[in-house]
Amino acid sequence: MERAANDGAYLQFLRERNMSVGLYALDAGQSDPQRPHRQDEVYFVVSGRAALTVGTETTQVARGSVVYVPAGVPHKFHHISEDLRVMVVFSPPEA
Repeated sequence: MERAANDGAYLQFLRERNMSVGLYALDAGQSDPQRPHRQDEVYFVVSGRAALTVGTETTQVARGSVVYVPAGVPHKFHHISEDLRVMVVFSPPEA
């Protein structure tokens, strides 16, 4: 199942009762259209570079970075300097 997230693309490749996993793709220079989710999320950066703001805290992320985003907290990737590919784990599964 693939869906466009405005300009971003998300491909879900696993869905179980308690979690779902997918790949989120944003190209260099693109803006992240995300809104807060009802699920907890874990991001694993597969490739690329960007800044990620979760709530009021901003960190730099690159290949190998792992970030936890609690349910309901605003978050966005920005200053995407290299095409970004991020594995996303939602719990419970993304709707």
